[in-house]
Amino acid sequence: MATPTHLSTDDVTPRDRAPAWREWVFQHFGGLDSDLYGDTEFDGHMASSRAGDVILTKLEANRHRVLRSPQLARSSDTAYLKIVAPWQGSAAVQQEGREACARNGGWVIYDTTGSYAIDNPERTEHLIVMLPKDQMAERGVRLNALMARHVGGASGISRVALETMRSTYQELPYMSEDAARGAGELIMQLVRLSLLELGGQETAVTQRAALKDRIKGHVARHLRDPQLSVDGIARALNCSRRHLYNAFAGDTDSLAGYIQRQRLEACVRELRGGPLAGRPITEIALSCGFSNLSHFSRVFRDHMGMSPSEFRVRPAQAAEPQPSSTAGDSMAMRP
Repeated sequence: MATPTHLSTDDVTPRDRAPAWREWVFQHFGGLDSDLYGDTEFDGHMASSRAGDVILTKLEANRHRVLRSPQLARSSDTAYLKIVAPWQGSAAVQQEGREACARNGGWVIYDTTGSYAIDNPERTEHLIVMLPKDQMAERGVRLNALMARHVGGASGISRVALETMRSTYQELPYMSEDAARGAGELIMQLVRLSLLELGGQETAVTQRAALKDRIKGHVARHLRDPQLSVDGIARALNCSRRHLYNAFAGDTDSLAGYIQRQRLEACVRELRGGPLAGRPITEIALSCGFSNLSHFSRVFRDHMGMSPSEFRVRPAQAAEPQPSSTAGDSMAMRP
């Protein structure tokens, strides 16, 4: 097997970590600019292996964005279809006017021969899978309309594909070269089947799912903005409030409830040891988009079964969320 590649900022002085990371990302992914949201502290790790012609990379890093400009896309020698499948955190992919967001249990596919941008607004642990585009194209998949789409992973063939990508990455160190090549071929076949299935499902249901992905991507990028609102999302996505509400019809959370839950989860991560862990609770709440502190304390208690200050001093295993039948209503954001 080819020798795995390991890159870590642990071996770099703190002041040199950000430029080193940008250079590694540029070189490893064949021309990709990166931005750290203006953060001055950063740590990241990449470990990459090959399964035949398929490249699998585990990426762990603080929040960051990546951009492939039209110029960088044109200068690339190798064409890949690229998949991001989060274990932790989220990834919002924009390409060709479309946007799709994935979290643990889902994946998004995009094309390295075109420009794209990916937002990772929180600390991430992603599996990045690169498949030769010419080999996928030879298999009859109509690619253009399927890029920057949330393929899934919760059920069906897309779940089989996701589990195979993950297990292949984890088992590659123990595989022979022939076995690894076969695993890569299997990944390409399963991705092909997932895309064929996705291409055959252009219905109102999948259009609603696509809008929901766009909404979640927008929320992920603007979660810490206290001005985030239903009206603002409607303007940004150029659609009506009714369409936004319909995208979440049948879900446990309304759109407002989803936003509040994401903000609460961001606070929970910070209180458990995020970059702001040592800051006052008020500062953490404000940094996660809350503007009404009494409301924050009330919905935190409803969601977690204890106050934020009690949660902060509890061991992690003793501070699991407490389901509440009224939490969704109490967390509703005023449009």
